[in-house]
Amino acid sequence: MAEGPFAPGHLGELTQLVPFEMVDTALEATRTVQSRLRDLPSRVVVYLLLAACLFPETGYPGVWRKLTGALAGLPVAEPSPSALAQARRRIGSKPLWWLFDLVKGPGADVRTPGTRWRGLLVVSLDGTVLTVPDSPAVLTRFTKQAGNHGGTGYPQVRLLALVACGTRTLIDVVFGPTTAGETTYAPRLLPSRMRL
Repeated sequence: MAEGPFAPGHLGELTQLVPFEMVDTALEATRTVQSRLRDLPSRVVVYLLLAACLFPETGYPGVWRKLTGALAGLPVAEPSPSALAQARRRIGSKPLWWLFDLVKGPGADVRTPGTRWRGLLVVSLDGTVLTVPDSPAVLTRFTKQAGNHGGTGYPQVRLLALVACGTRTLIDVVFGPTTAGETTYAPRLLPSRMRL
């Protein structure tokens, strides 16, 4: 387990799948390592964001409480919601994309049962629509949906994933405005399929 201000960045099993060294390498490769040691080091912020994916309805303060709940008795920072949001903006999305590019893939070899048919990896496309923050910067690219009852309150993003059926691992993803459909985004996943 990490110590000091790095202690909240320990996520049990997730830390086994995405170890500290991997996150630190991603931060170095994307030049997003903090310039000075803060209450919220960049590594901890990456784990905060990974945990936020596991608890999407909780919000950053709730996720922080989950990360630090088992650290009773240790000196742990108590950041405000705005400090957590600022830390997220500070590191940006580059280290998360770097990690995704590192861990994505079919996650199976030819011997894994149920993953191949006649030697070919069985894959599927799966799409969804996600709600994103309602900010002026986001609204420059993503729109709110119109509807009979006034539409949605937040902008939305269409996400399309190429998934290995046998292991359910993500091979690649694309996303963009909901003004385009899944069939528009699907061709952007073809290069990933060709590498399998």
